[in-house]
Amino acid sequence: MENKQIDSDQPNASQRVEVTAADLPLHCPMPDKRLWDSHPKVYLPIESSGKEACPYCGTVYVLNGSAGSSH
Repeated sequence: MENKQIDSDQPNASQRVEVTAADLPLHCPMPDKRLWDSHPKVYLPIESSGKEACPYCGTVYVLNGSAGSSH
């Protein structure tokens, strides 16, 4: 996973994050984020669209490559 913007200490700060098939099923916030408990966990169906935004914090996730088999 690669952040395109600097992580912020501000809860629910909007950003763009690239994810891979290894990150699926995708949820926000992700456990490796500093503020991983800043809002309820929500699963994002990125597999078909390749791009999804979190309805809580606005973070945009972009799937790098294909979804393939995550398991």
